Amino acid sequence: MKVTKLVSTCDLKDCPTIYATDRGTLLVQGETPADHGLDIPAHETVVEIPEQLIFDLIRKGLRGF
Repeated sequence: MKVTKLVSTCDLKDCPTIYATDRGTLLVQGETPADHGLDIPAHETVVEIPEQLIFDLIRKGLRGF
């Protein structure tokens, strides 16, 4: 899988980040919250990212990365 960084909250490797893949999907890096109260299947997870990261991605645009 080829992964391209789209937007991040910092230049380090341990910050919330959104990546595009060559599969036409997005990968999201963020904190794994334990107090969400959701019933998530064992093969899935949820991550928490700042909403500003999504706004930055929209402003930057998904095309031409």
